[in-house]
Amino acid sequence: MDDAKPTGPKAKWWSRPTTGRSGRTEPEDVSPVEDAAGAADTAGAAAADTAGVTDAAATGVTGEAETGSAAVSDRPVPGGPTPALPAGEPLRPAPAIRPLHEPDEYSTPPYGGPGPWAPAPPVQRPVPTPAHGTPVPPQYAATNGAPVAVDQGQPPGPVPGGMPPQAPPQHLPPHLPPHPQAQQVPPQQSGQQPPSQWLQYDPWGAPRQPLTQPGPPLGTEPARRGKGRRGTVLIGAVLLAVVAGGIGGGIGAYVERNGGLTSVELPQAGRDSGGRAPDSVAGIAASALPSVVTLHVSGASESGTGTGFVLDNKGHILTNNHVVSPAGSSGDITVTFSGGETATAEIVGKDSGYDLAVVKVTGVSGLKPLPLGNSDNVRVGDPVVAIGAPFDLSNTVTSGIISAKQRPITAGGEKGDGTDVSYVDALQTDAPINPGNSGGPLVDAQAHVIGINSAIRAADSGAGPEGAQSGSIGLGFAIPINQGKRVAEELINTGRATHPVIGVTLDMKYTGDGAKVGAKGADGGPAVTTGGPGAKAGIRPGDIITEVQGQRVHSGEELIVKIRAHRPGDRLGLRLTRGGKDLSMTLTLGSASGT
Repeated sequence: MDDAKPTGPKAKWWSRPTTGRSGRTEPEDVSPVEDAAGAADTAGAAAADTAGVTDAAATGVTGEAETGSAAVSDRPVPGGPTPALPAGEPLRPAPAIRPLHEPDEYSTPPYGGPGPWAPAPPVQRPVPTPAHGTPVPPQYAATNGAPVAVDQGQPPGPVPGGMPPQAPPQHLPPHLPPHPQAQQVPPQQSGQQPPSQWLQYDPWGAPRQPLTQPGPPLGTEPARRGKGRRGTVLIGAVLLAVVAGGIGGGIGAYVERNGGLTSVELPQAGRDSGGRAPDSVAGIAASALPSVVTLHVSGASESGTGTGFVLDNKGHILTNNHVVSPAGSSGDITVTFSGGETATAEIVGKDSGYDLAVVKVTGVSGLKPLPLGNSDNVRVGDPVVAIGAPFDLSNTVTSGIISAKQRPITAGGEKGDGTDVSYVDALQTDAPINPGNSGGPLVDAQAHVIGINSAIRAADSGAGPEGAQSGSIGLGFAIPINQGKRVAEELINTGRATHPVIGVTLDMKYTGDGAKVGAKGADGGPAVTTGGPGAKAGIRPGDIITEVQGQRVHSGEELIVKIRAHRPGDRLGLRLTRGGKDLSMTLTLGSASGT
């Protein structure tokens, strides 16, 4: 064995034993096993030629391989006839050939041969096994479409160099036609088992195309496939441009109609019919506003703004005396209706004691009188609505309740002689009332007038540093409509109003409880008018009146208020104290002309 070793330089450790051929011409029709053996021969011959090894040395290496494996010597020589095995002789496996180097302790592929830096050969996954009864296509033809010849009756033998036997592939992929030179042997005729699905691979063979290359050989259809792909890309680009144009146009139209993409539209309820319940504040205001007017008064030395409401179709309007008093005898009064129409008005009559006045407009059609209610029916807590022009803000509506009844108040007194003082047994309300509301109506839930707004109680009890009145603090006072109706009728009919009287002079400086009859009259005459209602009832100077019609009286002003709350001719029951004794009496009210 040692004499048979080559005398020249040793072959490199990755070379394979040669079969004695100095070169190799790749046959056109070679099986995978023969192809692997040929590759080994080529590699061995190349190594021998390069290192200067003689033919005898190369033959000696080959002879050692031949004596060690009968199966290898029985394999057909490439290019020669295929020998047949004796009948019945079993195929003997060839012993493994001793490699030229020590086994790799790292077991690096392929098969523990080359060193750890050698790249691992690629592999291919087997295709799924067809179901039983499925027609099997022809055998797969090697790695690059080359056919594989299969000898009838001869199973695949071992590959030289210790390569394990490889079974021929089971079938071709559906897209590969069978090679015309490949010999097709059905499994039923050859007696062989169906070939393996694994593809042949020789890491030492000539470079070939990847085993996973599908379809026909490369270079047969690239031009047509490229054209189809370019056409598909072109169609896709056109469709994308059309879609993008449509989307862009839609977005542009939306932006133009809605003012931009960032505009916000909040949910909102739709418009309703505008109808409201008649007893709601809105319903009351809608019914009463057409009958309410704003008065602008100007005189020689002063001017003012107030409110009034229509009494009848003849153009009579009721308001406060202190609203029209700045006009004097030659001033101007302009009436503005809720719809904006204006007209000039004239004073019909006025009374400072009741703080009421009536004016009249002419040449105005479509007037809507405001219905009058009954102030005696009012109860504390009833809802009310006040309408006016506070601070010249026309058609202003406020709401509240009746917070008190029969509240005795006095207003005026700027002249200092008491002729301009008004005494009112008022309705008190918390509906906001401010300067400019004077003369306006206070209406109930049926939009009927129950009072005439006339006075407010200010927190600072009067005027500010520039003479302006303070605003509302929730204490407003209205003349009861029963009193206003009587006075208005008298002013319209006669131009003057009458006041009920008892014919006595009161001591306004008395600080005790009740109203005290004075000792003397204002002009120095008797305190109890001779033949007057008080004298007839039995009242004497110094008596203290404590009740009127069962209602307590705490001062002289309060007694006047209680008396003026009635009509002349009404019979009143009085209680009084004389010399520490309580007395009761009845009198009939007299009449006096107002101013």
